[in-house]
Amino acid sequence: MADQYDLLVIGAGPGGYVAAIRGAQLGMKVGIVEREHMAGICSNWGCIPTKALLRSAEIYGHMSHAKDYGLTAEKFGFDLDGVVKRSRAIAAQMNNGVQFLMKKNKIDIIWGEAVITAPGEVKVGPSKKPVVEPQGPVPKNPLGEGTYKARNIIVATGARPRVLPGIEPDGDKIWTYFEALKPASMPKSLVVMGSGAIGIEFASFYRSLGAEVTVIELLPQILPVEDAEISALARKRLEKRGIKFLTEAKVAKVDKTGDGVVAHVELKDGSKQEIRGDKLISAVGVQCNIEGIGLEAVGVKTERGAIVIDEYGATNVKGIWAIGDVAGPPMLAHKAEHEAVITVEKIAGLNVHGLDRRKVPGCTYCEPQVASVGLTEAKAKELGREIKVGRFPFVGNGKAIALGEPDGLVKTIFDAKTGELLGAHMVGAEVTELIQGFVVAMNLETTEEELMHTIFPHPTLSETMKESVLDAYGRALNI
Repeated sequence: MADQYDLLVIGAGPGGYVAAIRGAQLGMKVGIVEREHMAGICSNWGCIPTKALLRSAEIYGHMSHAKDYGLTAEKFGFDLDGVVKRSRAIAAQMNNGVQFLMKKNKIDIIWGEAVITAPGEVKVGPSKKPVVEPQGPVPKNPLGEGTYKARNIIVATGARPRVLPGIEPDGDKIWTYFEALKPASMPKSLVVMGSGAIGIEFASFYRSLGAEVTVIELLPQILPVEDAEISALARKRLEKRGIKFLTEAKVAKVDKTGDGVVAHVELKDGSKQEIRGDKLISAVGVQCNIEGIGLEAVGVKTERGAIVIDEYGATNVKGIWAIGDVAGPPMLAHKAEHEAVITVEKIAGLNVHGLDRRKVPGCTYCEPQVASVGLTEAKAKELGREIKVGRFPFVGNGKAIALGEPDGLVKTIFDAKTGELLGAHMVGAEVTELIQGFVVAMNLETTEEELMHTIFPHPTLSETMKESVLDAYGRALNI
């Protein structure tokens, strides 16, 4: 094409579309190439629609315990089709919203499959992955297929569910999160393979609606990236709800039967179990979409299945950048969005701070919720840090008791010498909203003294945060 883009983004997920918008804000001529749907996995098949499902399950759970609040709710139930339709409608709304943002910011949408043919050059062909929803079939490329020139290229192609040999999803009895998001009928029993955020959220959702759920995890603890103490409390709560766990357990193979699946599980002690279910959800992580986009041909370095970048998103090839899941963990939408801004501002020559992965929060929206940022207690000790640890249970918080949510814990970890907040870990009601207070504190390099002198409103769940800080220094007031 005669016109050259200042910035061409490959992939319109959370990282890609934010990069495009920030580029446009900085006066760049921007194009974005997408093969499937605007807003990426997060809005279409991940973050947003799963939260819609979990919200329906949460309300259903409250109705089930109405008498605990002095209320009466009789003859209530759920319409699975209605629950799924609400979730898909929200996904479509998010999809349309991103398309509007592209138009608003005068960003060219180039529909199709992108291949980097040389630094500064991208060839776009027809999409090999058409979809029927939420936006309908991939639109015809209004700019035409062909070669596009760009001074800078950002790869934001995301990731897809990891598939284990012999346990390949079939869309019927063995699911990934795609099928789990839109079940045609409610399974009576479910096997979940993997206890990361995706696996635990689906386990929580299906259990809330009455399914018998068994979660199988290869590692010693569920939610393996979380602080061990928080993980143990979350497991206890989930088990109380009726979810069964097998840890240090490997799924050797899965047999499909006429009415479901049989997971053959090998335990640490050498014993074996057969776990039966109507469906099995494979939630053993994701793998980066690095294939078929020309990285090898232009010499972009990859390692452990991800594109290698510096703290600003630059690859080893000048003018080619990468952000989000395709650039490695943590594979989180908010990390991708933040990387997008950093990378585009670096391209624009602004003075920017590189990504500090220690300050990327993580959230799991099961019941109870789990949220964290920074170092776990074990990691801080492993690094040789002298630490002070504070804990405060929700049962000591008036708002938690009033909400009927007394089961929870806030845990804070400080450097004993400097007062630096090294990590914060939470389990309980609404902790995915509370965690940002600690993220801001860490970003501002707040010390324990400054947190102690901060006034937290009463009555709120946030008071548990201050009490945890006070506890680290022997000053907790309400327990």
